[in-house]
Amino acid sequence: MPQCSVSMAGQSSSVTRECDCLAHRFGNAADNPMRERRYPTDMTDGEWAVVRPLLPVPGWLRGRGGQPEAYCHRQILDAIRYLVDNGIKWRAMPADFPPWDRAYAFFRRWRDRGLVKEFHDRLRVMTRERLGWDTEPSAGVIDSQSVKADAVVGCDSRGFDGGKLINGRKRHVVVDTLGLLLGVMVTAADTGDRAAAQVLLRQVADAHHRLALVRADGGYTGSLVEHCLTALALVLAIVKRSDDQKGFVVLPKRWIVERFFAHLMRTRRLARDYERRTTSAEAMIYRSAILLMTCRLARPRPSRA
Repeated sequence: MPQCSVSMAGQSSSVTRECDCLAHRFGNAADNPMRERRYPTDMTDGEWAVVRPLLPVPGWLRGRGGQPEAYCHRQILDAIRYLVDNGIKWRAMPADFPPWDRAYAFFRRWRDRGLVKEFHDRLRVMTRERLGWDTEPSAGVIDSQSVKADAVVGCDSRGFDGGKLINGRKRHVVVDTLGLLLGVMVTAADTGDRAAAQVLLRQVADAHHRLALVRADGGYTGSLVEHCLTALALVLAIVKRSDDQKGFVVLPKRWIVERFFAHLMRTRRLARDYERRTTSAEAMIYRSAILLMTCRLARPRPSRA
């Protein structure tokens, strides 16, 4: 994802016309009125200062054709954040945001070109650096979550999870030991965990060469353990609950991925799967993870005595 070489002019406010997004500086966004920051999901100036340098340069600004954008990038990002966090329909976008079809076109363009994943990965690297960790993880945790699917989800990408008694889709995720997302794959709910993990772990291992250990629950036992060791040079450690333990038990490191699923369920667009395409569902998960990381990065660093 190409980054902009234009230096920032300092933190901007969404109430004034000094917005420093590329659509305002070089496009036609100044022709449309600015909006006041009024929703909890709107980016603060601190979050915008983190996000602004990571935004890709539009094709029209790099001489690749296309019409200069007419809506502020910050406002469009705020509109997508509002939709993900509050779970509204695209057509129900509040009137003070840019038109819903422009926000959806922005979301779709980032989804189809893989920009949302690359943008998310850049934020993850910054978050790990901010916390004093290596940029590339060496250990992770894998798990899946079955969720009910809305009526718009076609039968070609939905199924019935007999174990959870859920008709819908399944989210397979790998997170690092900080709970930051490394990879996600959305399938029909009747897809087996081991079959999906074989594909997902291949993608994650190719992207993160230092990854050597992944923890999983008992649903990933069997030939997958040997496959990961021989084909991926990856140790798949199965963390099981003792047979004499009853009720809820916090398992070592396994709670990290469960906390990530809890965060996803707090963003209401992900409380149920409303996306017609699995790629859109994956993009929504990345957007939810981006919300979490921008909040972390915008917090002031604690002063050392």
